[in-house]
Amino acid sequence: MSTQTLSVTEAIRTRRTVRHYRPDPLDPALLDELLDLAVQAPSAWNMQDRSIVVVTSEAGRTALSEAAFGQPQPLEAPAVLVFVADPGAWTGTNADIVEQATRNGAWNEQFLAKFDSRADYHSMRERGLLRENAVKNAMIAATYVMLAATGLGLDSAPMNGWDEALVKQAIGIDADAEPAIAVLVAVGYGTGTPPHPGRRPRERAVFTERYLS
Repeated sequence: MSTQTLSVTEAIRTRRTVRHYRPDPLDPALLDELLDLAVQAPSAWNMQDRSIVVVTSEAGRTALSEAAFGQPQPLEAPAVLVFVADPGAWTGTNADIVEQATRNGAWNEQFLAKFDSRADYHSMRERGLLRENAVKNAMIAATYVMLAATGLGLDSAPMNGWDEALVKQAIGIDADAEPAIAVLVAVGYGTGTPPHPGRRPRERAVFTERYLS
C-alpha cells in the first residue's frame, strides 16, 4: 500500500537532515514500503552487495548511539537503518540474480558471459577496490532510503561519525569480518524541520567536459 505524497523532485528539494525525533513509532506498513523502495536501488552488475539491518529495539539503538560517540539520533528515532557493504558478494554463484535477470529479459548471452567471468571483480581485487565498490553501492541504497522517506512523510538523518567495530558489534558482525559499514540512517518523525543550510551555486559544482578546481 503506497502512501507516498511527494514526487521525486519534491522529495529532493524538501529533504532535510533531521537530528531530533519525536518518540512516535513507525507504522510497520510504512517501514515495509520504505524498505521495499530501498532494495530497488541499483548496484554494479546488479550484484546487490549491500544489506540493511533495521534496528528498532531500545538496546540496539542505544548501542548504535554509543558507537556513534553519543549522537542523539539513534536514541530518539524509532528506527535506525545500518547499511552493510559486502565486498565478497561477487564470489558466490548468485544464481538467483542470474535467473531473475534472464527471466525478465534484462541480460543477453553476452552480458551473462561477462557476469560469469567476474572479470571486473578480479580487476578490482587486484587494485584493492572491492570494499570501495561495495560501499558505493550501499550508499546508493541509502540515498534511495532518504528520498523515499521524505516522499512518505518521514524524516531521516545520514550518520557518518561512528566506530565501525562498535557498529558491527551492535548488529552482530564480527569486528574483523569482511562486510563494511557504509552509513547509518535514522528514520522517524522529526521534532521540526530545520532550515535549509543552502548550497553553493551550481557553477561551483557542475562543469562541462573538464573539471575546474
